[in-house]
Parts: sequence; structure tokens; C-alpha cells
Amino acid sequence: MRTEIIISTYNAPRFLHLTLTGILGQDVRPDSIAIADDGSGPETLRVIEAFRTAHPKIPVRHVWHADNGFRKNVILNRATESSDADHLIYTDGDCLLAPGFVARHRQMVRPDRFCSGSLIRLTDAATKNVTEGDVATRRVFQQDWLKARGTFDRTTTWLKSMPFPLPVQSALDALYPIRITWMGSNASALRDAILSVNGFDETMAYGGGDKEFGIRLSNSGVKGRRLRFTAPAVHLDHPRGYRDAEAIRRQREMIGAARSTGKTWTEHGIFPGPDPR
Repeated sequence: MRTEIIISTYNAPRFLHLTLTGILGQDVRPDSIAIADDGSGPETLRVIEAFRTAHPKIPVRHVWHADNGFRKNVILNRATESSDADHLIYTDGDCLLAPGFVARHRQMVRPDRFCSGSLIRLTDAATKNVTEGDVATRRVFQQDWLKARGTFDRTTTWLKSMPFPLPVQSALDALYPIRITWMGSNASALRDAILSVNGFDETMAYGGGDKEFGIRLSNSGVKGRRLRFTAPAVHLDHPRGYRDAEAIRRQREMIGAARSTGKTWTEHGIFPGPDPR
């Protein structure tokens, strides 16, 4: 089984560099990396080229389209369609992946399952001061480091930092009472399962596109498995100027419709049009 990490990004070269640094520190590295680039400029390309030069044994694909507003789902579909990996892990270029992240997603993969993890959110001040060394040495994932930066605002955030052995953390995954949804910054599934529902709905902007996709996966028989306390990612803080209240309202309606109708296929996905099956 070949695993590829698909990283979405848009004009955040420093964040992307830190995300790639975190991938180097994985206990189990992915077989390849795809950068799903929603129209970034040349600084992002320079980060990717520098990473390729420094680490030539790690295949890195740069899947890019021109900047025409928030079109994350479109570029994710292009990256998904063009991948030759069996197992796809999705994250964002503002996330630092805990050392056991890839290994845990790989361990839990099944044809009838998608996996969804969680985020530990840094403050703006902590984000501004994160260094490459913090990530490369794994300090950014240590409880003392996170606590000193005011990250543990609640008990569940502390539990996401994996204070207990993996079997205990796994039990917490199973017991914690929360609806399992696809989290676009920390989720995985087999590529065949993703293609079977035609990928992401390309009409959806920011706010809910990942949930709608996860509902369609679940409707197709690919059920969610929570990795809330066993596959965390540390999230770098940033503004969201692309947030659109009207789009979010419309997309909530689409999420409700997907739940109520049992919809699996989107006509606005990887392959335009109705389900050919």
C-alpha cells in the first residue's frame, strides 16, 4: 500500500515550510507528497523546490491552478485524481503533524473506513514564534512546550497531546462522545473510496465542504473512525479573509440535504455529471 499526503496551501510559504519539516520527522514517512496549491505565487514554489533539492528521495508533486478565489475543493480533486497512491492522507499547509501521525493513519486504514483526527490550535503569538528548530526537534509537540504557550485551554486539548500510552489514547478515541466528521486538515481514506463518491464538491467554498464529503462517504458505506486522541496536528493561527457568511449558510443546507437524502455522488466533483454506474 502506497500512502501519499496531500497538503492544501495558498500563499503561506513559511507555514508550508514548517509543515514539510514536520513530515520529515514522521516515525513512518509517506511514500510521496502532493502540494495542492490553490493559486500561490512564486514564494511557495521556491519553498517546494528547496525541499525537493534538500530531500531528493522524497517524491513531491506540485498540483497548481491559477488564483481565482477560494477553490480548495477543486485543487484537492486535481491532486486526488492525479495521484497513483492507494491511501491518501489530507492536511493543510498550516498544520504540523505529530510524529506518529502517518503511522496511525496507515495502521487504521480499511476499505470501508475513513479516519479523522484533530487539531491542537496555537495562539497567534505562539504561531509567530514557532521556529523550524521547534518542529525539527519535535518540541512543538511536547506537553511542556504547548502548556507554556497557553495552548491547553481545556482538558480535551491536553488529551490530544497524547499524555498516555497509545492503547489508552486509542480507548479515548473509542469512548469520546462526538459525531465523526471528515476533517479536511486531518483525515484519510483509500483513494478508491474517494473516487467512488466523486471526490469533493467543487461548488463549495470555505465552510463545510469537508463535512459534506464525509457524509457522502458514510452514505456509501465508508464509515468514519475517530483518531481524535491518537493522530493530532498542531494548527498555526491565521486570519480567514475568505470566509463568506452567505456561502456558509448555503453549504449548511447542502450538508443537511446530504444527510437526509443518503446522497453519495456529487455531479460537481472529479468527473462532472451524474453517477455513470
